[in-house]
Amino acid sequence: MIRLEKDTWVVVADGEKALFMRNDGGAANPSLTVERVKQQDNPPHGEQVSDKPGRRADTGAGQRSAMEEADWHQLAKERFAAELSDILKRMVQRGKIKRMVLIAPPKILGEMRDQMHETVTTTVIAQIPKTLTGHPLPELQKIVTGDLETM
Repeated sequence: MIRLEKDTWVVVADGEKALFMRNDGGAANPSLTVERVKQQDNPPHGEQVSDKPGRRADTGAGQRSAMEEADWHQLAKERFAAELSDILKRMVQRGKIKRMVLIAPPKILGEMRDQMHETVTTTVIAQIPKTLTGHPLPELQKIVTGDLETM
């Protein structure tokens, strides 16, 4: 069982939004306070693309094949995960974060893990692969504490 001790940070992210919260209560009675919100404007893929994918010549006479189109929406999510990892690195290096719980959808959590500096990984006490950015704070707090109790 992992307890949410005082001054433990909880970072809840998805590919477009991140909430940085600190536990101002004790382990027995946690009270999350939002310290920072980071948001990125990332419209759906269809709104970011205006042209059809390109075509290229194939090895046969007069043959052409369509090229795969980049998923700009997904690329923006991956860039956002890298940016979050950089923000966390700076916060840890400044001594602001000493213990942290990371919560994000599995794919974003993996991206963040790949980008994360080793000084940040030493502060992570738990990782929860869920999408929770749309939940109100009281509900989010119950979900996080419940998940940590089962770990």
